[in-house]
Amino acid sequence: MENSPLSISFAGLQLPNPTMLASGVMGYTAESFLRIAKGGAGAIVTKSVSTEPRAGYANPIVVQTESGLLNAVGLPNPGIDIFAEEIKYTKTLLHVPLIVSVFGYSAEEYATTAKKAVKAGADAIELNVSCPHVKQTGAEIGQSPKLLTEVVQQVRDAINKPLIVKLSPNVTNIATLAQTAVEAGADALTAVNTLKALAIDSETQLPILSNIKGGLSGPAVKPVALRCVYDIAEAVDVPIIGCGGIANWRDAIEFFLAGATAVQIGTTVADNMEVFQAITKGVDTYLRQKHYGSVKEIVKLAHRK
Repeated sequence: MENSPLSISFAGLQLPNPTMLASGVMGYTAESFLRIAKGGAGAIVTKSVSTEPRAGYANPIVVQTESGLLNAVGLPNPGIDIFAEEIKYTKTLLHVPLIVSVFGYSAEEYATTAKKAVKAGADAIELNVSCPHVKQTGAEIGQSPKLLTEVVQQVRDAINKPLIVKLSPNVTNIATLAQTAVEAGADALTAVNTLKALAIDSETQLPILSNIKGGLSGPAVKPVALRCVYDIAEAVDVPIIGCGGIANWRDAIEFFLAGATAVQIGTTVADNMEVFQAITKGVDTYLRQKHYGSVKEIVKLAHRK
């Protein structure tokens, strides 16, 4: 794997290629993890899990837009104690890193959930501090330097595995929050989560989602996500995982050039399970045609003056 131009190493993780399944998509069973890995993903990020079980929101929870997907699922999950068994089973089958996404309503809950996930076998933890449609968690933490510092520090003290913080695009200056997360102990950053958005039905004259507002993902958010990665790469010196609207190899290349070490793919996976293989094949061809020996050689090239 080390000799492949597609293999990457960051924050203590070794990936056969720079693609990952993003959190929130097909992320709760060993069977789905294995299917995604066999489809070519270099790592798996689970759906977000919390200390206690959470039911999520009532339907409708998803709206198809002209340029993406709007969702307010509500972070449903079985709770870490039950999910821990799935992590243990998954680790007996999976041959790529398993990154467990966690959320909570306090720094203590984040730390407790992360610690249990690591004990069960998680290779790394991704902190969801940026969900735009659940109150008292997610974006409210990711928008506050003080709260973000508390959460990251407590989780950092609780685990000895790589710690990734997933940032929100719904902030005035994402570079400042990136610096805060790194100073508090983050080993890497994911940029970005979904954009806070709304859909209204002209016939009923009411918002479509039961939660009223949701998170927008897909092609519409790519330029925003790309700008966020670029800004973060200017501000901090830790690996960045690009996320937002990545559907093909050209999208991935753009994120690498902006400063990302790896990319996460979410919305596209629902329609195209072959996307990981297609992206890695395209990136490999690009590197060879441009005479680069690895993905690492093109990271942050767009910052040349």
